[in-house]
Order: sequence, then structure tokens, then C-alpha cells
Amino acid sequence: MGDLFDRDASGDDCESPGGLVLIIHLGMSGRLTIHQPDGSGERPGRFVHDAAPAGSHDHIELLTGRGARIVYSDHRRFGLMTLAEEETLAQHPLLKDLGPEPLGPDFTAEVLAARLHGKQTPLKAALLDQHVVAGLGNIYVCEALFRAGLSPEREAGSLGPKRIARLTDAIKTVLEEAILAGGSTLRDYAKADGTLGYFQHRFKVYGRAGEECSNPRCGATIRRVVQSNRSSFHCPRCQR
Repeated sequence: MGDLFDRDASGDDCESPGGLVLIIHLGMSGRLTIHQPDGSGERPGRFVHDAAPAGSHDHIELLTGRGARIVYSDHRRFGLMTLAEEETLAQHPLLKDLGPEPLGPDFTAEVLAARLHGKQTPLKAALLDQHVVAGLGNIYVCEALFRAGLSPEREAGSLGPKRIARLTDAIKTVLEEAILAGGSTLRDYAKADGTLGYFQHRFKVYGRAGEECSNPRCGATIRRVVQSNRSSFHCPRCQR
């Protein structure tokens, strides 16, 4: 594991060049963990816990001026870090073609309708396309589609204004609830302070194949199908 920024002869961190932005992509299994300064009672941030020995999958260590260590670990090594010019950040190859952030002001029913217009791909696949909406993953798309009452297999471009509005609201609601719950810990996910998320206890369809639908008026069984090599979970009666 190495330091991202060099140190000078005195041992102090050298300042990074001005006008640069650090882009971090966590990939499938990347994680950032914040550790408090060794031997210090100071807590530089709320998401901080005691320092731990370097793990076998720790690859990058960021050292702050207050002594906190931000450690990037990734056992699959799908993630990346790169520096970009701040002035041209919006045109960076990793960012220029991304869709709107689902919790940002630019994500509206009208914008989603335009992004899905004319698409003949399944709705689930379209929502996982980062050029349509940035940041949506498999779990939250499954959960949002259930809340919106939409089948993951229906054609993406077939949604009318009412269904689009319902889907837009469902996406935002699911993400907001997941953030408040600290995310979903299924295998090795943890927050920056090392604690686990709890949204997995609120799943309505994801990972519940063969179980009865949570809608008390339904009675159908949750199904699992494979779309684009990803598992999709849905209720065949509630989602059309």
C-alpha cells in the first residue's frame, strides 16, 4: 500500500497541485475507511474509528493535514483513482456521458422520460445503464421497480407520463431510505466508519425469490429472472 501524495524531507505532506480533482471509482468491491490519528484523542470527523493494521487488500492511503488516514481497499481491483483538471471536469471521459444523479436537481420525470424514449431494451437493463441514470445499482433498481409497480421485463420506452412519474418518485424514495439505513450489507459492504448498513432488512423483492409478495393483497410469489447476467427479482402480479 502506498501514499497517494509524496512527503517532503520533514515528513509533512506535500500539497497537491492546484486545480486538480481526485476522481474515485469504487468498482464492485471498493471501500473507503477513515481512521483517526494514531495516538491522538482528536476525532477529525464523525465517520472515524480507531486505526487498524493494513489489510491484504488495502491499496491506497490518503493522509490528511489533521492526521486522519483514509484507506482505500478493493479485493477485486475493479476500482480506480485518477486526477483531473477542475476546469474541464465535466468533459472528462469518465464523466461526460453519465446520466443525471438520481438525487440531484436535474433528475425529473421529464428528464427520465427523455432518457428512456424509444428504448426497446428491458426497463431493468435501461435503468442500470449509467448513461441513462448515474449511480443506480441492481438492488435499488429491483426495489424501485417494485414500488413503482413496473415489471423489469417491460420495454423501457413503453412508459407513459404517469408510470414515469411513479418510477421517478420510487427511485428517489428507495435511495433516500437506503442512505438513512446506511446502505445494504449483503457480503462485505461497510460504511466509512466501518459499521454495517441495514437496508437489506427492508427489501421487498431483492433476494426473496420463492417467498410470498409483501403486499398483503397480492398472494403471489416473488420470481427471479436473469437479465444481462444480473438477477432481477419481481412480483409477477404487482409489477406489470
